[in-house]
Amino acid sequence: MDQIDVFTDGFVRLDSAMADDLSVVNAARVSFGTRKEAMDERDDGLIGFLMRERHGTPFEHNAYRFHVRCPIFVMREWIRHRVGSFNELSGRYAKIDDSFYIPSVEDVRTQVGKPGSYTFETVAPDVADRTRSAMEESYSASYAAYEAMLADGVAREVARSVLPVGIMTEFFWTLNARSLMNFLSLRNQEHAQREIRRYAEAVEALFETRMPITHRHFVEHGRKAP
Repeated sequence: MDQIDVFTDGFVRLDSAMADDLSVVNAARVSFGTRKEAMDERDDGLIGFLMRERHGTPFEHNAYRFHVRCPIFVMREWIRHRVGSFNELSGRYAKIDDSFYIPSVEDVRTQVGKPGSYTFETVAPDVADRTRSAMEESYSASYAAYEAMLADGVAREVARSVLPVGIMTEFFWTLNARSLMNFLSLRNQEHAQREIRRYAEAVEALFETRMPITHRHFVEHGRKAP
């Protein structure tokens, strides 16, 4: 499992990884001039100790490279973390596909409460239907304007400005396990926006496949990055 689909046209794909639990163990044990070739029970305990005591640097000697397709508004939340390296699809050089995020009926929600203590509740079915229809109409009009500008010879870097943040984009994201756990601690939790959380859930599932012992201790010790 190297790709997990998210929503209708999004995905998280683990493009490459130089990462395993042994990388954590050997990064820690180099302090004592030792190196292991395989994990044993003591090494499981060592990873737990490092996680519990938040000795974080041994978790940095590995790398994940993800390929992500998501709405622009999700990517804008994602990049705020400033961990890892990003390269995004450029609307200057490529025509952007007419693929947009339309929430499911149950994902159309209303915001209840004051800043800092919001809760979200589903709306009535007719409101959800109107919302989804309005989004589709807006997307269609915006993309038609974009294509008309391109047909008139307007540069892509100018024409793209008419497109909404609900359009899909793609990017590559490379980072180590420590930074990845920091991202997951913030974005795969109940207060994160629902859309980016769905992506964070996919990222976490792929992280677990490569570093299951590290992931288990991450969860057992309160989902805090070391």
